[in-house]
Amino acid sequence: MKNTLGRHILCEVYGCDPEVLNNEKLIEEIMVNAALQAGAEVREVAFHKFSPQGVSGVVVISESHLTIHTWPEFAYAAVDVFTCGEKVDPTVACLYIKTSVKAKQMTASEVKRGILEEHLLEKVSSG
Repeated sequence: MKNTLGRHILCEVYGCDPEVLNNEKLIEEIMVNAALQAGAEVREVAFHKFSPQGVSGVVVISESHLTIHTWPEFAYAAVDVFTCGEKVDPTVACLYIKTSVKAKQMTASEVKRGILEEHLLEKVSSG
């Protein structure tokens, strides 16, 4: 992760268990555990259950955040895992979530965040 501030994984999970995706408390537990499994330090947690179905939530970690939005009617969830620093592995979090929601398929793409060039760092520090 040299010269970047963070890694942001956009994870699509398909063929999930709709009962799991519609359970606010279970989704919250899965997301918090995913953060912990990845080595993150959990700071704040906020989740919401929609009517008639679906759950959205965020786990704020010292190293950034994990978010989820579920569509039980399509057995699908959109997950973002954004981590800064070297100690937390966002891939571990994504794989934990995939297993926990009983997904049949997952696709993930990683975006490097805060790509820093050496000359940019010099300009900022020299004023």
